[in-house]
Amino acid sequence: MRLGGWAGVPVRVDLSVRCLDRSERELRALHDWLLLDAAARRWARPSLHASRSAPPGAQGDVVDLLSLVIGSGFNAASLALSVMAWRGTRPQPPTITFQRPDGQSVTISGSSPDEARRLIELLADGAENGDDDSSA
Repeated sequence: MRLGGWAGVPVRVDLSVRCLDRSERELRALHDWLLLDAAARRWARPSLHASRSAPPGAQGDVVDLLSLVIGSGFNAASLALSVMAWRGTRPQPPTITFQRPDGQSVTISGSSPDEARRLIELLADGAENGDDDSSA
C-alpha cells in the first residue's frame, strides 16, 4: 500500500509518544530513527513540533509532536514496520499515537500484528482519501 494521496498529494501524519517522564526524549529518538531509515529519508519529511506554546517564564516549548509529511511512493507497511522496529529497541517501549488531519487515530501500545495492521489501514486510508493539511 503506497501513501501519497491522489496525484502525489502529500499526506501528513502526526505522532505523539507517551511514556513516563521520557516522552520528549523518546520522540526525538524516533525522529532520529526515521531520519536514518533510507525509505523514510527518501519519501517522508519528519519534523519535531510543540503542540502548544510554553507557559510564560519557560525557557522554550516542549517538543511533543512528530509530524511526517509523506510523499507519493512511500509504503504504509514500511512506515509501520520501521516504527514497530524502533519500539522494539526501547527498554520500555512507549505508547505511540498516530493521528491524521481528519482526526482518525491509532494508538500502538504493544507489538501485536493487529496493531500494525490497524496502523497500516489508517495510513493507507488517509492516502486513498487524499488527507492533507498543507496549511499546517
